[in-house]
Amino acid sequence: MKTSIINIDPEIMSGALVFRGTRVTIKTLFDHLKNGKTLDDFLEGYPSVTKENALEVLELAKSIVISEKKLTLVDEDTN
Repeated sequence: MKTSIINIDPEIMSGALVFRGTRVTIKTLFDHLKNGKTLDDFLEGYPSVTKENALEVLELAKSIVISEKKLTLVDEDTN
């Protein structure tokens, strides 16, 4: 079984979602991207996060958004 790259622990960053093995919040990644920074900028500022882990989080978020959109479309069609 694969270990999640996301960790939630009340003792680490008050329970915020973080990259496992770090104190870097997942929100920090999305804040960087939202503010026009590149993934490479983020990785340079947070070397404890690997590119593979950052990409995995982005893929996970993408799959959640796609799933939610499909659910919304199904709900809209049934109204």
